[in-house]
Amino acid sequence: MPEETATTVRQTGRVDFAKAAPKAFKALISLDAAAREGLDPALVELVQIRSSQLNNCAYCLHMHTTDAHKAGESNERIALVGVWEEAGKGGFYTEREQAALALTEAVTLLPGGVPDEVYEWAARHFEERELAQLIALIFTINSWNRIAVTTRKVPGQG
Repeated sequence: MPEETATTVRQTGRVDFAKAAPKAFKALISLDAAAREGLDPALVELVQIRSSQLNNCAYCLHMHTTDAHKAGESNERIALVGVWEEAGKGGFYTEREQAALALTEAVTLLPGGVPDEVYEWAARHFEERELAQLIALIFTINSWNRIAVTTRKVPGQG
């Protein structure tokens, strides 16, 4: 199948989630907005970028790298978020950001659960309400990633 035809099939061959399930879509938008409340917009984008990387969601990765730039993130920090542990040693990310990114990985991958040390690290850097917001943000971006990957959303479109 020629590449142009395959692209057309991907764009039209899967359900448009927003149109087909408008109540669920609107509920997820509301959850997303509620999850962001009280969190630093730049941190929100870093978390969403990392989750989207882990879930191989090009659509969300494109969206959140663009939004991260708008939130004031540097090209360097955006580019290095996939290797945040090593980059953190070089001072690219604060302890708080590293704790959030560690929690993002643990919740996204769920390798037998969220390890106590990861949860406790995040709990040391976020007040209880912020921690709950961060957890909600992580599972919300995971939901968006799964919708976009399943429906084969195309980066930069819609």
